[in-house]
Amino acid sequence: MQLCPWLCPWLCLCLCRLPSARCGSRSRSRSRCVPALFRRPGDFSLGGLFPLGRSAPSPAARPEPARPLCPRLLPEGLIWALGMRFAIEQINNCSSLLPGVRLGYELYDSCSEPLVALQPSLLFLARRGSSGIALLRDYSEYQPRVTAVIGPHSSTLCLLTAKLFSSFLIPQVSYGASSETLSNTELYPSFYRTVSSDKNLVEAVVLLLNQFGWNWIATVGSDDEYGRGAQALFLSMASTNNICIAFEGLIPEDLTEPNAKTQLENTIKIINSTKVNVIVLFAHTPAAQALLEHSIRMGLGKKVWIGTEAWMVSDIPTTTPNIQSVGTVLGFVTKTGTVPGFQEYVVELFRSVTQEEFCRSSWELSRSTDAEELDTPCQQCGNVTLEDIWPMLEVTTVQPVHMAVYSVAHALHRALGCTSKGCPKTPIRSWQLLHYMNTLPFEVNGQSFRFDQFHGTNTGYKLILWAWRDGTVTHLPVGDYDQSLYIRKSQIQFHTADKKEPTSECFKRCQPGQFRRIKGFNLCCYDCTDCSENTFWSSTDSTSCSPCPRHQWAPARSTRCHDRSERFLFWDEPLAVGLLSLAALAAALSVVAVLLFLKHLQTPLVQLAGGARSLFALLWLLLQSLSCCLYVGRPGAALCSLQQLSYALCLNGCFSTLVPKALEIALLTEFPRRAPGLLRWVTQGRAWLLVAASMLAQALLCLCHLRLGPDYLVADYKSLPSEVLLVCGTQSWAAFALLHSYNSCLAFSCFLCTFMVQTPAGRYNVARGITFATFIYFVVLIFFLVIFTTLRTVLRAVTQICTILATTLGILASFFIPKCYILVFRPDLNTEDYCQNPSEEQPEQDRQ
Repeated sequence: MQLCPWLCPWLCLCLCRLPSARCGSRSRSRSRCVPALFRRPGDFSLGGLFPLGRSAPSPAARPEPARPLCPRLLPEGLIWALGMRFAIEQINNCSSLLPGVRLGYELYDSCSEPLVALQPSLLFLARRGSSGIALLRDYSEYQPRVTAVIGPHSSTLCLLTAKLFSSFLIPQVSYGASSETLSNTELYPSFYRTVSSDKNLVEAVVLLLNQFGWNWIATVGSDDEYGRGAQALFLSMASTNNICIAFEGLIPEDLTEPNAKTQLENTIKIINSTKVNVIVLFAHTPAAQALLEHSIRMGLGKKVWIGTEAWMVSDIPTTTPNIQSVGTVLGFVTKTGTVPGFQEYVVELFRSVTQEEFCRSSWELSRSTDAEELDTPCQQCGNVTLEDIWPMLEVTTVQPVHMAVYSVAHALHRALGCTSKGCPKTPIRSWQLLHYMNTLPFEVNGQSFRFDQFHGTNTGYKLILWAWRDGTVTHLPVGDYDQSLYIRKSQIQFHTADKKEPTSECFKRCQPGQFRRIKGFNLCCYDCTDCSENTFWSSTDSTSCSPCPRHQWAPARSTRCHDRSERFLFWDEPLAVGLLSLAALAAALSVVAVLLFLKHLQTPLVQLAGGARSLFALLWLLLQSLSCCLYVGRPGAALCSLQQLSYALCLNGCFSTLVPKALEIALLTEFPRRAPGLLRWVTQGRAWLLVAASMLAQALLCLCHLRLGPDYLVADYKSLPSEVLLVCGTQSWAAFALLHSYNSCLAFSCFLCTFMVQTPAGRYNVARGITFATFIYFVVLIFFLVIFTTLRTVLRAVTQICTILATTLGILASFFIPKCYILVFRPDLNTEDYCQNPSEEQPEQDRQ
């Protein structure tokens, strides 16, 4: 059953309605026999699609759809076609591969046009021996016209034809289609390729840009499947590799459109305005040549062009005037080996076409292959000469075509079950080859290859440079890529004024310890800013610095954090040594005063000062001086609890001994008539009861302080940049106030009782010492409260030590040291007349 009359309109259009395109005269002139080289029958035939020509502009109006003409020959397309013919002839002459089996071939010009490529593709699908596609329920026994298809070269055409051939599970092996979309084996189960995917190519381009530090670039692609796909992959990878895109654009697919020229000019203008020095170009030869020609005409200047095999090994250098003015051209081409004997084969083939016998036999073979369907495959090939293709023959890679043919041949060899003696005459369907192509390796010229899980091969890339020598371009290898990139930079001569590699950056790469600060409207442009203290630089693409953990710190512009050291008042630091020296002095003065008072305990002066109670007060002052050691060294929870308690309790012990003397003086001076009855409560043995009661009250307040909220150890990570400050923090200010308020009340009472007392001339004024002692205490207390409540550094401990020392030395200097001076240097004043006790003096005054 013929499929054409009713299956689908566009298939019918291609097979039934389109008139065949006449590709030239069939004259068998001795120099025009090349068209007959593209068909030969065999036991198994392979179809081939090659870009033998470029399409000409279509007329504005065309009465019927017709096959576009391809008036201009593409030398590389013809070379690829001859490469397939060479491979098949090698296999047919080989005794170890498909012995006894002859491979045939039908090669057609795709003209790089989807409509043109579709016609031979549909012909390949026709039932063998006919020109129609049968409509069957089960195609497992269906035998198409060809066993497998080689080509086409472009990704755009492969995306169209691969759907057709995959529907019939006919193996299709492309020698140039690199689109990543074709890696989808579920959509294209019978599609294979002997080149790498664009993903590998883009990875190589990104590595190249990174090695030269080019991070501000423009990228342009042809508006086809290859250009759009490769550019999309590149943009994705560039964003994750610190490469900023200043401009991205597409070259119109149809360069004959009226606005194509305007679009190309706008592209060049925008690239020039971005000030980039590097342009990445993913395009086929026509589009790339159009862009380069416009850049030369518009004076873009010398840039670094990074290209791909799609245009790097074309005839652009020989057909574009003044091409050297574009600058430096670098690009990646597939790393392939040479095909031994191919160039000699082409030379001999072109010599043979001039022989009448060769022409006659070639036309006879051509006529036996249903030539009436699409006529001669190549319109331009009848006029081609060896000189036309020789320049491209030296640079065009034929190995991918060679690999494609051999991969099918090896699969067919295994499917037939061939041995060294021959192959059985077993009917083989195209779909039976897929298993062997998926799983088994194949050998080409002594090298082993295998299709990967995405039906592709990855042989790596060569980095080549367009090097001009004597007006001609040579492809100079300057690097290699196979998972990693190696560049021989010394061999690259940049076309700049100083012959050095140019820079192309919107930003300088940030140094370790710096982060990116976006500037302007382009997110890729930024300044490098140093990371501040206690932050660190975590990665090259950071737009901010990461804060260090609380227990760590970092200096400015740091790449890592360091553990914080502990900070407190160390025993060996000069400030601590100085303060402890003063504490030792205060303790020594207290001890000396104790010894002097103990020696002169029964003398009038010591009795006037309080007698044994004075010794008790000095002992508490001694303890208070020694308590300074609680503030030096690493603090702990227990030490923090003791600090305020020791200060309050020691000070209370001193003030409690002064209270009886102050009350005694107040009673005698302010309440002389009631004094006799009340003095017994503040003198002699009962004064000790008052001291004990006062200290008991302070002890109860200390217990309340511990209950309400004692001081606790605080690890302060904020006050110091690189250290953790260990200080004793106040948990409850109410408990703090309660603890110290009682001593303040005692001091205030003593001050009120003594500051207005007048002593007769010639008598020792004991009240003045108490007044100054309490006054000094209040002055120190005010400064202490102001500083202590605001400090959060190691000086907090220093403040408490200074408070203790100031209070202790103040009391010693105002109350005890003057008496010690009299005891040591003026013993003549230590008499009852000069040091008469006020309680003993009062009766005499009352009698008067």
